[in-house]
Amino acid sequence: MRILCLGDVVGEEGLQTITAGRALSRLRDSLKADLVIVNGENSAPGNGMTPDSAREIFDAGADVITGGNHTWRRREVYSYLDDEEYVIRPANYPDAVPGHGWCIADAAGRRVLVLNLAGCVYMESLASPFDTADRILKMNEGKYDVAIVDIHAEATSEKMALARYLDGRVSAVFGTHTHVATADAQILPGGTGYITDVGMCGSHAGILGVATEDILHKFRMKTPVYFTPAKGQCAIHGVLFEIDGNGKCVKAQGIGT
Repeated sequence: MRILCLGDVVGEEGLQTITAGRALSRLRDSLKADLVIVNGENSAPGNGMTPDSAREIFDAGADVITGGNHTWRRREVYSYLDDEEYVIRPANYPDAVPGHGWCIADAAGRRVLVLNLAGCVYMESLASPFDTADRILKMNEGKYDVAIVDIHAEATSEKMALARYLDGRVSAVFGTHTHVATADAQILPGGTGYITDVGMCGSHAGILGVATEDILHKFRMKTPVYFTPAKGQCAIHGVLFEIDGNGKCVKAQGIGT
């Protein structure tokens, strides 16, 4: 089976990037993807995610939406996170926060466990993503055929360490959060597909999807500034994993449009 994973959809420009001209739907068809996973934590105007932005991602062709540290920025999404089975947030946040950290989706006649985790290095102090992954894999033992992990983290070393730790136990691990696509799509020795970061969907004319002048203000003046979205030079970035009948990854290919 073929699983397409896309990086953070950034604001209105990101939504337009995947919806205009049925871009994501056409990409899904051209790659013959059986399942599409999209990180949507930045898809709302300004930041965060709303029910409306999530529905737009689903309508564009996604099957599962993952989150990150900005998932709860908009309070209107809280009940939606609890109710929508295929919108997930990092599982290693406290159990009391809205939403759930994993789901099982059916695709190509197989049960695909999608697990969302957040890193702890340079980010919030959270439960260990390593221990959380162990717990969820054990909890769902026998209930899935393929397992895919979105690790939303800052440090490349933490992402790589998690992938090595899970090598041979999950089908693929892909990184999100930095909005910069890395060139290290690979298959680890145990058969787990991996890429450090899949990048972002949206405007690449600014800095990580934000207008250049806003980010320069933040770096130079050190005072708060409202982040306005960058415009133009839009692209879709992600990774395509091909998984064999034994749940092993046989191909990992970075995608950029």
